[in-house]
Amino acid sequence: MTMKRLFGTFGVRRIVNQELTPEFASKLAAAYGTIIKGTVAVGGDPRTSTEMIKHSVIAGLLSSSCKVIDLGILPTPAVQFAVRNYYDGGVMITASHNPPKYNGLKFVDQDGIGIHNEMEEKIEDMYFNENPDRVSWNEIGEVFENHGIIDEYIENVFDRVDSDAIKKAKLKVIVDCGSGAACFTTPYLLRKLGCEVTTMNCQPDGFFPGRNPEPTSENLEELKEVVKSTNADLGIAHDGDADRTICIDENGNFVFGDKTFALVEKYMLIENGGGTIVTTVATSAAIYDIAEEYKGEVIATRVGDLLVARELKDSKGLFGGEENGGLIFPDFVYGRDAALSTAKIVEIIAKENKSLSELIEELPKYYSAKLKVECPDNLKTDVLEKIVEATCEYEVDTKDGVKILTDEGWVIIRPSGTEPIFRCFAEAENEEDANKMAEWGISLVKENLEP
Repeated sequence: MTMKRLFGTFGVRRIVNQELTPEFASKLAAAYGTIIKGTVAVGGDPRTSTEMIKHSVIAGLLSSSCKVIDLGILPTPAVQFAVRNYYDGGVMITASHNPPKYNGLKFVDQDGIGIHNEMEEKIEDMYFNENPDRVSWNEIGEVFENHGIIDEYIENVFDRVDSDAIKKAKLKVIVDCGSGAACFTTPYLLRKLGCEVTTMNCQPDGFFPGRNPEPTSENLEELKEVVKSTNADLGIAHDGDADRTICIDENGNFVFGDKTFALVEKYMLIENGGGTIVTTVATSAAIYDIAEEYKGEVIATRVGDLLVARELKDSKGLFGGEENGGLIFPDFVYGRDAALSTAKIVEIIAKENKSLSELIEELPKYYSAKLKVECPDNLKTDVLEKIVEATCEYEVDTKDGVKILTDEGWVIIRPSGTEPIFRCFAEAENEEDANKMAEWGISLVKENLEP
């Protein structure tokens, strides 16, 4: 597998004004514009550097003859929604859950899906070989603004759930947007749905004063406290660009993303009488158990929300997601969408008339463990091949890294695309087995690192 020089799993992320300078952003955008040659929507998250990078991106697009629609500050899925419905392409300026000194560019195609590998390689080629199209003075594009997308996006989410049932349930929700792009969507959406909303960190601020933008359990201590002390029905937290939703149950407990994925999957299958579910090879066995029970079938892709989105489109799938709280509703947006995820979870609580912890309690139970181990990039391929050989007596899936299935559970061992490490993610029916499997994964990497 060739390592791309600029692109990660979705777009390009770098430290602002170190690698990610206005020149860098402008040239990348010009290369993308050279391929698209049409109308491109541009949006961004509330980071301190977004305005600067956005102007550079717009300039690069105009220089390659594209017409630009500036959507303002809004979530990544709202840009994807806009592009899928109206435009030829889109660029979102965001570094998602990275710390404030980072920013990045997410490029999407006309369906609003993150661009293909081939297009990423073409853009890199133009970038490094200095040859994006720069058109003559009379062909330079123009810029227009469209500030109506957020309202239209919220309206669309509202229409996709049973708002009467939600209103009747009078749910009390605490929303922590982490000062990110969700500040413009989730609080308004939940109030429109008739919930009683209390907000935390819902003023957009690129310094992220309230908490780090990654919605991990450690970063949401305050939200857990507030949910508990106010007797709220649930807490909702998002990452910087509002494509992931993490829940806190009514007792103030952090609910892992694979649990919300399984919960929404169950109700999507019940509502639709079955369907195709797409997820990655690193997702919980609970997803398969639920599919079996409610007439679903599961397709597993390599890790990355982009690949899940693309497979959902190709297989006309019903629903997809990952274990990190990123849920994909393909008839709405071909990408992780925090607003519809939030609305759906609230709808399930309202219609079932059960608390979130009760709903989670009803799901199949598994325990997981995650560990990582260092490994130089140049040895990754070698180590993987040796692990495959060493585990040939087991059932093995090599779609992405190596996933080993045993009677106790499974472990997936995969090299990180962004840093010199292997990640081991294991799952079993009890905690002890999960930890044992993850440690076994780590030991396999270490053993095969020796020459």
